[in-house]
Amino acid sequence: MVPEINYWAVLLATLSSMVVGSIWYTPKVFGNYWMKATNVTMSGNTRDAVWPMVITVLVSFITAWVLAGAAFIAWDFYGGGFLVNALLTGLILWAGFTAARFVTHDAFDKRPSGLTILNISHELVTIVVMALIIGVWPPAGSV
Repeated sequence: MVPEINYWAVLLATLSSMVVGSIWYTPKVFGNYWMKATNVTMSGNTRDAVWPMVITVLVSFITAWVLAGAAFIAWDFYGGGFLVNALLTGLILWAGFTAARFVTHDAFDKRPSGLTILNISHELVTIVVMALIIGVWPPAGSV
Protein backbone atom coordinates (compact mmCIF):
# COMPACT_ATOMS: atom_id res chain seq x y z
CA MET A 1 0.00 0.00 0.00
CA VAL A 2 1.21 3.46 -0.90
CA PRO A 3 -0.09 6.06 1.56
CA GLU A 4 -2.10 8.92 0.14
CA ILE A 5 -0.54 12.26 1.02
CA ASN A 6 -1.91 15.77 0.77
CA TYR A 7 1.16 17.64 -0.44
CA TRP A 8 -0.43 21.02 0.22
CA ALA A 9 -0.72 20.02 3.88
CA VAL A 10 2.89 18.80 3.81
CA LEU A 11 4.07 22.14 2.38
CA LEU A 12 2.08 24.09 4.98
CA ALA A 13 3.42 21.83 7.74
CA THR A 14 6.94 22.47 6.42
CA LEU A 15 6.37 26.21 6.64
CA SER A 16 4.91 25.83 10.12
CA SER A 17 8.20 24.33 11.24
CA MET A 18 9.97 27.50 10.17
CA VAL A 19 7.46 29.66 12.03
CA VAL A 20 7.69 27.59 15.23
CA GLY A 21 11.51 27.63 15.10
CA SER A 22 11.73 31.35 14.44
CA ILE A 23 9.51 32.06 17.44
CA TRP A 24 11.04 29.40 19.73
CA TYR A 25 14.64 30.45 19.18
CA THR A 26 14.12 34.21 19.11
CA PRO A 27 16.24 35.88 21.81
CA LYS A 28 13.15 37.00 23.75
CA VAL A 29 11.82 33.44 24.00
CA PHE A 30 14.57 30.75 24.26
CA GLY A 31 17.22 32.06 21.87
CA ASN A 32 19.49 33.63 24.48
CA TYR A 33 19.51 30.47 26.59
CA TRP A 34 20.13 28.33 23.49
CA MET A 35 23.06 30.51 22.34
CA LYS A 36 24.64 30.40 25.81
CA ALA A 37 24.13 26.64 26.24
CA THR A 38 25.55 25.85 22.79
CA ASN A 39 28.30 28.49 22.77
CA VAL A 40 26.88 29.95 19.56
CA THR A 41 27.60 33.59 18.82
CA MET A 42 25.60 35.26 16.10
CA SER A 43 27.82 36.86 13.49
CA GLY A 44 25.24 39.44 12.49
CA ASN A 45 25.72 38.44 8.84
CA THR A 46 22.44 37.08 7.43
CA ARG A 47 24.38 35.14 4.79
CA ASP A 48 25.64 32.84 7.55
CA ALA A 49 22.07 31.66 8.12
CA VAL A 50 21.29 30.76 4.50
CA TRP A 51 22.69 27.22 4.44
CA PRO A 52 21.24 26.21 7.85
CA MET A 53 17.85 27.56 6.71
CA VAL A 54 18.00 25.55 3.46
CA ILE A 55 18.82 22.42 5.44
CA THR A 56 15.99 23.17 7.87
CA VAL A 57 13.45 23.52 5.06
CA LEU A 58 14.55 20.24 3.46
CA VAL A 59 14.55 18.31 6.73
CA SER A 60 11.20 19.82 7.73
CA PHE A 61 9.70 18.76 4.40
CA ILE A 62 10.95 15.20 4.91
CA THR A 63 9.56 15.18 8.45
CA ALA A 64 6.15 16.46 7.33
CA TRP A 65 6.06 14.00 4.42
CA VAL A 66 6.91 11.01 6.65
CA LEU A 67 4.39 12.16 9.25
CA ALA A 68 1.66 12.51 6.61
CA GLY A 69 2.38 9.04 5.25
CA ALA A 70 2.55 7.46 8.70
CA ALA A 71 -0.67 9.21 9.75
CA PHE A 72 -2.44 7.86 6.67
CA ILE A 73 -1.19 4.33 7.36
CA ALA A 74 -2.31 4.59 11.01
CA TRP A 75 -5.72 5.92 9.94
CA ASP A 76 -6.11 3.19 7.31
CA PHE A 77 -5.14 0.49 9.83
CA TYR A 78 -6.94 1.70 12.96
CA GLY A 79 -9.81 3.70 11.50
CA GLY A 80 -11.33 6.51 13.48
CA GLY A 81 -10.65 10.17 12.94
CA PHE A 82 -7.81 11.27 10.70
CA LEU A 83 -6.89 14.16 13.03
CA VAL A 84 -6.62 11.88 16.08
CA ASN A 85 -4.49 9.41 14.13
CA ALA A 86 -2.21 12.20 12.90
CA LEU A 87 -1.72 13.57 16.42
CA LEU A 88 -1.12 10.16 18.01
CA THR A 89 1.24 9.15 15.22
CA GLY A 90 3.17 12.40 15.63
CA LEU A 91 3.47 11.93 19.39
CA ILE A 92 4.59 8.31 19.07
CA LEU A 93 7.17 9.11 16.38
CA TRP A 94 8.43 12.09 18.41
CA ALA A 95 8.80 10.02 21.60
CA GLY A 96 10.29 6.94 19.94
CA PHE A 97 12.65 8.60 17.51
CA THR A 98 13.19 12.31 18.10
CA ALA A 99 13.13 12.60 21.90
CA ALA A 100 14.83 9.27 22.51
CA ARG A 101 17.65 10.06 20.07
CA PHE A 102 18.16 13.58 21.46
CA VAL A 103 18.44 12.24 25.01
CA THR A 104 20.94 9.56 23.96
CA HIS A 105 23.17 11.85 21.89
CA ASP A 106 23.04 14.70 24.38
CA ALA A 107 24.00 12.36 27.22
CA PHE A 108 27.11 11.20 25.32
CA ASP A 109 27.88 14.77 24.21
CA LYS A 110 27.53 15.88 27.86
CA ARG A 111 25.15 18.65 26.87
CA PRO A 112 23.27 20.40 29.66
CA SER A 113 19.97 18.70 30.44
CA GLY A 114 18.22 22.06 30.09
CA LEU A 115 19.38 22.23 26.48
CA THR A 116 18.11 18.72 25.83
CA ILE A 117 14.73 19.60 27.32
CA LEU A 118 14.61 22.84 25.31
CA ASN A 119 15.36 21.07 22.03
CA ILE A 120 13.06 18.08 22.49
CA SER A 121 10.29 20.43 23.61
CA HIS A 122 10.80 22.47 20.44
CA GLU A 123 10.56 19.28 18.39
CA LEU A 124 7.38 18.27 20.23
CA VAL A 125 5.70 21.60 19.48
CA THR A 126 6.86 21.40 15.86
CA ILE A 127 5.50 17.87 15.40
CA VAL A 128 2.19 18.67 17.10
CA VAL A 129 1.66 21.71 14.86
CA MET A 130 2.59 19.65 11.79
CA ALA A 131 0.22 16.86 12.88
CA LEU A 132 -2.60 19.35 13.41
CA ILE A 133 -2.16 20.74 9.89
CA ILE A 134 -1.90 17.28 8.33
CA GLY A 135 -4.75 15.97 10.46
CA VAL A 136 -7.25 18.68 9.56
CA TRP A 137 -6.30 18.52 5.87
CA PRO A 138 -6.32 14.81 4.95
CA PRO A 139 -5.76 13.55 1.41
CA ALA A 140 -8.72 14.09 -0.91
CA GLY A 141 -11.11 11.16 -1.00
CA SER A 142 -9.53 9.40 1.98
CA VAL A 143 -11.80 10.62 4.73
